[in-house]
Amino acid sequence: MQIRLLDDDISFPPVEEALAEGLLAVGGDLRPARLIAAYEHGVFPWYNPGEMIMWWSPPTRAIIALDEVRIHKSMRNELNKNRYKIKYDNNFSEVVKECALAKRGEDEAETWISRDMHQAYCNLHHLGLAHSVEAWQDGDLVGGLYGVSIGSMFFGESMFSKAKNASKVALINLSEKLKNWGFGPIDCQIMTPHLKSLGAKGIPRSEFKKILEKHLTSSPTKRGPWTNEIL
Repeated sequence: MQIRLLDDDISFPPVEEALAEGLLAVGGDLRPARLIAAYEHGVFPWYNPGEMIMWWSPPTRAIIALDEVRIHKSMRNELNKNRYKIKYDNNFSEVVKECALAKRGEDEAETWISRDMHQAYCNLHHLGLAHSVEAWQDGDLVGGLYGVSIGSMFFGESMFSKAKNASKVALINLSEKLKNWGFGPIDCQIMTPHLKSLGAKGIPRSEFKKILEKHLTSSPTKRGPWTNEIL
């Protein structure tokens, strides 16, 4: 099966045409219209800096159901300490930068967040579609995550932590906010041991497609900036 080379048309081939590992198309660009079309189609960009843009729809999708975020006893103790102040969309660009600099485990690839990717998601942020969840301590940004939100779906992109449990506290805070808003599960794209430890599970692409069909149109998109208040 041949992989489609994208042109100016922002549409994507059916996700069922992806290769076994999930590669669906290559080329194109990272303009907002194409990125929005990608997420609505269940596709995301993932490639190394300097390579042609690659668009993926893996056969098994990692998601975190909002009621299944794993909170161990030690994590509950962490939450009770109120060590971090959680903010939303306070410094989106810096969160993306820190995610790009974050060290990955041996099982994970080096950062795919190039300058072009950074700018592309900042463009989505300016449109109110990309959001950051930030953990602050004594005036310093010490952890967080960012992603894209369309309808009642949140598509997680990356997270970082420079202080103990900071990104986990941000994720738990986000899950509670999304739960209150009636969102579907958080899309985590590809499973990793770290995501699994947070409660992520893998589901078939066909099931993820049904989740998208339900939640992309179930409610209007909550454009940013999202509130900076602690839940």
